[in-house]
Amino acid sequence: MFTNVRATRVTRNGPLTGLAAAQASTRSVELQRRLVLAVSGLLLLALVLGSMRAEARGAPESFADLAAKLSPAVVNISTTQTINPGGDGDVPMPEFPPGSPFEDLFKDFMERQQRERGPQQVTSLGSGFIIDPSGIVVTNNHVVQDAEEITVTLADGTKLAATLTGRDAKTDVAVLKVKTNKALPFVAFGDSDGARVGDWVMAIGNPFGLGGSVSAGIISARNRDINSGPYDDFIQTDAAINRGNSGGPLFNLDGQVIGVNTAIYSPSGGSVGIGFSIPSALVHSVVDQIIQYGETRRGWLGVRVQSVTDEIAESLGLERAHGALVASVDEKGPAATAGIRPGDVITTFDGKEIAEMRSLPRVVAETKIGATVDVVLLRDGKPTTVRVAVGQLEEAVAEASDKGKPGKTDPAGPKTQLVQGLTLAVLDDDLRTRFKVGSDIAGVVVVDVKANSNAAERGVQPGDVIVEVAQEKVSKPEAVAEKLKAEREAGKKSALFLLAHEGELRFVAIKLDDK
Repeated sequence: MFTNVRATRVTRNGPLTGLAAAQASTRSVELQRRLVLAVSGLLLLALVLGSMRAEARGAPESFADLAAKLSPAVVNISTTQTINPGGDGDVPMPEFPPGSPFEDLFKDFMERQQRERGPQQVTSLGSGFIIDPSGIVVTNNHVVQDAEEITVTLADGTKLAATLTGRDAKTDVAVLKVKTNKALPFVAFGDSDGARVGDWVMAIGNPFGLGGSVSAGIISARNRDINSGPYDDFIQTDAAINRGNSGGPLFNLDGQVIGVNTAIYSPSGGSVGIGFSIPSALVHSVVDQIIQYGETRRGWLGVRVQSVTDEIAESLGLERAHGALVASVDEKGPAATAGIRPGDVITTFDGKEIAEMRSLPRVVAETKIGATVDVVLLRDGKPTTVRVAVGQLEEAVAEASDKGKPGKTDPAGPKTQLVQGLTLAVLDDDLRTRFKVGSDIAGVVVVDVKANSNAAERGVQPGDVIVEVAQEKVSKPEAVAEKLKAEREAGKKSALFLLAHEGELRFVAIKLDDK
């Protein structure tokens, strides 16, 4: 609180009067104004700094209170599985030449050993956490896969038999249920999308079967792809995660689960500070579906996509490489009904940006089945919006069948032409049989690939069928050569090929040479 300053000041010669008093009053008011501004500025600066400190939280003095609060909801999981002698896990018998005297000797020895050993029980250990006081437990699928018996051990040592509610191999998530007469401690899922690189996290689990153990670290990276499945989007952390931590929770400083510890990178088998957790945004939706339906129900678009490289972007006339390139479209899928075509680049799905190819499968899978959404795509370099009714992903694997009729074969062998380091030929019945090409595939077949050519570097191989060049269908080698010539004359540095191999379609951008 500030008070007014009197315009009179005492000096040795007495009080100021007249003009001197007025000037003194003016200076005093100006001093007061500057003082108010300075103090206000300091207060504003303090508020800003306080806000910054609140946003970027530092490490706590101790994790003890957090660990004490959360540890009771983290459980140890043990499983047992019976391995019969002679099964896949048995030691194979050494091979000997037919008729060798050692053959019967070792055969009798191995059979006797198997009879004496009998069925073997294998035990494995992991971690999990309770998300509901009624006894719902979340863990990794690989922790309980093929288990005959599952036992959950609580933090107080209580052992409870668990039943499998459901599991999802694609995300490595499983849900268990234990029965108890008392309400169990539990933890809640947090917002993994809001977690940032550098945020502090804490892991609790059962490393090496030692029992409840706590480790802390930071989020080292986001959106990691470790090639473990189609929906890879891992959180990387340097919190110590070891064998037995699988299925355990990764907490933020608010005590919320933002990840499920799943894998480590380790040449030695122990923690080297690179662990991976499934983000809670993905786990939560999978768990809800398993609890409600006993299985996962994912959205389905009906396309096969691939990454957009710099060369492909240049071939398509895009300013930069981004989005998911549609390589093929299921003729019975939602995408085909909506008019999506091979060569389209999907950049936005249901308002969510698709910065790279691997984002699309996860976004589609998380979309509500039956929902009609907007899909923004680039076609001929121009943005186009289509409406798609999302279907349900069918887990059944369709088997391809060749129902083609015999065609005519040139007895002198196929006529070939060398184009861009590729030896090309018209696709006839003989070449279809040789390279196992189905009758539903039409185009020009690659008979040979020149070593060290750009096509070889891009993975083109004999047996590939060129379906399109620069998004136009081709049926003979001459047509391929003509299209490449036109692309050169148009100033293109590379040409976009649509290739078919064993029923799978993919786009490849091949650099154009001078000829």
